Amino acid sequence: MAARRFVVEADGGSRGNPGPAGYGAVVRDGDTGQIIAEAAEFIGHATNNVAEYKGLIAGLKAARELDPDASVDVRMDSKLVVEQMSGRWKIKHPDMQPLAAEARTILPRGQVKYTWIPREKNKDADRLANEAMDAGKAGRQWEPKASRAAALPTTPVAPVEAAPLETAAPKAGWAAEADLGTPTTFVLLRHGETALTPEKRFSGSGGSDPELSEKGRWQAERVAEALAARGSVQAVVASPMRRTRQTAEIVAARLGLDVRYEDGLREVDFGAWEGLTFAEVQERYPDDLTAWLGSAKAKPTGGGESFTTLTHRTGVARDKILARYPGKTVLVVSHVSPIKTLVRLALGAPPDALYRMELSAAALCAVQYYADGNASLRLLNDTGHLR
Repeated sequence: MAARRFVVEADGGSRGNPGPAGYGAVVRDGDTGQIIAEAAEFIGHATNNVAEYKGLIAGLKAARELDPDASVDVRMDSKLVVEQMSGRWKIKHPDMQPLAAEARTILPRGQVKYTWIPREKNKDADRLANEAMDAGKAGRQWEPKASRAAALPTTPVAPVEAAPLETAAPKAGWAAEADLGTPTTFVLLRHGETALTPEKRFSGSGGSDPELSEKGRWQAERVAEALAARGSVQAVVASPMRRTRQTAEIVAARLGLDVRYEDGLREVDFGAWEGLTFAEVQERYPDDLTAWLGSAKAKPTGGGESFTTLTHRTGVARDKILARYPGKTVLVVSHVSPIKTLVRLALGAPPDALYRMELSAAALCAVQYYADGNASLRLLNDTGHLR
C-alpha cells in the first residue's frame, strides 16, 4: 500500500515583533485537501520567526501522530524558514538554531519537503495563529471551535511547481559535485559475516551480539583495500554493536581514520525471534510474523522493535551525520535493516520496499544528499571487492 501524503501549512505571528506571539498549523490529506488536524498556541513574548518555527514544529508533530510513515509537503509563506529548512540558507540566529534542529528530528529528512507559498494561500494557518494570539490576550489558551472540529473544510490541494534547475552532466565517482553544490555522500557498508549470517538467522540488537567470523574479518579487509584504492572516504561512523565495530575498525585502520559511533545505526531488535531462522519463526509465531510482514508498525514477538521506530531513529542518526560532515564522503558501517531504511528513504519508497532489496554481508551502497533535501541512490549491494 502506498504511503499516505500530507500537506502541512504553518504560520506564526508576533504583535510587536517581538511581542505577544502565537502560531497556527493545519494538516491536510494530500489527495483530498481535507483538513484532518489543527494546532495553535499562544507562546508569550517572541519574534515572528520564532513563532513561525513553532508552527512548523507543531504541524510536523501533528502529521507524525497521524502517520509516521507519511510523506509531508510543508507549505509556508515564510521564505526564511523554507530556505533554512531546505538547507539553502544558514541559520545564524541563536533563537532559531535549536528550533530548526528540533524540526529536523520529528520526521526523517527524506519524508519532508519545503515549499514557499504566497501569504494569501496560507490563510488557514494565519487564521489559527491570530486566534491563538487573541486567546492569549484574553488570558486563555486556544481551543478548536466546536463547529470546526465537527466538520473541517475541504480545500483542493493544488500542486506547487518548483522553479526549474539548471542541469549538467555529473562527474564520475561517489563524491561528484551536484547541481546544488557538493553533496554529502554516505558509503553504506554492511558488516562482515558472523556465525549466524550463513544460516540466515535473525540477528538484531536484542540478541547475543556476535563477533565477526574468520570469513567476516577477511571480508572487512577486502573492503578496506577497495576503499583505500578509491581514496575518497573522509570519515567513518558505525553502529556500536560488536560486528559493526570490528568491521569499522579494520577499515578505518587501513584508511588512517578514527571511528565515531552512533547508536541510531544499530540493528532492529527482533525480540523473541533473535537467533531463529525465518522458517522457525514462521512455525512458532505465524500470526505475529504475518502481522510484521504486513505493517511497519507491527513488532516482533516478545517486545521487539517495529520498522516505524527503526525509521525514526535511523533518520535522526542520518541527520546528525549530515550536520557533522556537510559535503564530505562518510563511510557508514551498519546492518541490513538500517541500511535498507536509508536507501528506502532516499528513494521515497514505501515501507514494504525493505522486503524487495537484497543486501549481502560486506556489501556497499552509496547515497548522496543534496542541500535542498533531495537524495540520490548511486550504488546498491556492490560485492565486487569480494570476488
